[in-house]
Amino acid sequence: MDYKVVSYNEEDTIELAQNIESEKFRNMVICLMGDLGTGKTIFTKGFAQAMEIDEEVTSPTFNIIKEYTTGELPLYHMDVYRLDGKVEDLGIEEYYKRRGVTIIEWADMIEDYLPKNRLDIKFKNSSEDENKRIITLIPHGKKYEDVCEDVV
Repeated sequence: MDYKVVSYNEEDTIELAQNIESEKFRNMVICLMGDLGTGKTIFTKGFAQAMEIDEEVTSPTFNIIKEYTTGELPLYHMDVYRLDGKVEDLGIEEYYKRRGVTIIEWADMIEDYLPKNRLDIKFKNSSEDENKRIITLIPHGKKYEDVCEDVV
């Protein structure tokens, strides 16, 4: 079952991220998908803030992977846009088992490397309002279904 949420501004997206963060667990994988400027990094910033990460969270476009270890759990923030699906040598799959939370922006570009159990979140701009986003949560696995039930 998919879950749809409407975000009318950045604060709504941050609130959704914080609500999901409240249900976090070790080895959680969140896959963010959507066009440029739809709220993927805003979501990650909200999630990190709720984890009490005291570092500034920015898009890891040029770094590919940023590790934040000052919060409740480690946060591994990835942006795979520039990789063109070539991730074999990066060890991305190892992050899924490092007892933290992994958030991957542009995850649809590396679908073959994503774990079976995960939470996909798709961001889509609304045609009626430039600030409005349709956010679809797609859980893969019982733990992620429970997260969605608790949050939405």
